[in-house]
Amino acid sequence: MIRKSGNRFSEKIMLKQKARALFTQLRSREARSMDSPLLSIRARSLRLAAIALAAILACQAPARAAEPQPTPCNQDAMIVFDASGSMSGVVGGGIATPVTRIDEVRSALAQVLPSATKFRRVGLITYGPGPYNQCNVHLDLKPVANAAEPIMRAVNTLSPAGKTPLTSAVEQAAEVLEFRAKPGLIVVVTDGEETCGGSPCALAKQLHEEADQLTIHIIGYRTKGASWTGEQSILDAHCLPDQNNGLFISAETEEDLVGALEKTLDCPMISQRATP
Repeated sequence: MIRKSGNRFSEKIMLKQKARALFTQLRSREARSMDSPLLSIRARSLRLAAIALAAILACQAPARAAEPQPTPCNQDAMIVFDASGSMSGVVGGGIATPVTRIDEVRSALAQVLPSATKFRRVGLITYGPGPYNQCNVHLDLKPVANAAEPIMRAVNTLSPAGKTPLTSAVEQAAEVLEFRAKPGLIVVVTDGEETCGGSPCALAKQLHEEADQLTIHIIGYRTKGASWTGEQSILDAHCLPDQNNGLFISAETEEDLVGALEKTLDCPMISQRATP
């Protein structure tokens, strides 16, 4: 970023120097144009070039001021971790050592958390496990420093079960972050749609209206080509990042998950939207 800013500063200095040189030539030739039609034509050409260059310089400052700035890396964050029944699906390995969806998410988190938790306090909300086939949401950890180990201990003990109360989990995460009073970050990792009657789009609108300093990212894990069993689809979850400064990122492999977590939870964060 420093190098880029330095290059732009140098470019601006060079443009100003060119403008001064053009105006100097213009004054000189205008003074002599009274005696020479050819010099008068050249003077008019120089005047047009100088005006064009001045317009470029005038437009540069507002355009650069409007460039988005990277999101701070020190905001408190909450991970919303999907441990519903579908996360027990097998995605690899052999008969004796199957690799499930939740295994891949655990592995990706283990790779990113040590770095991410150096910069920010991180907490954890999980949903799924609990009373059979219910909409269970559990606050495992409020944002704390050096949270990698306690978060991994919590997710490593989860046995996928239950439904997907995605909306309720995000709402609770926002409350934990005290989102009305200060900036905060929520990163949701889910493999499915809301199945507990909540409305992600209604919540997205509510959160945005109550505070515009909350950022919500959704990582949709292995959602491409899936058939939806609930009243909604994963597409409804797009409302949450769309209305709250965030990204919706699709991840089909463990490598994709690592990249998505680095973009959303780790530092430095990106400000432009990712392509699903």
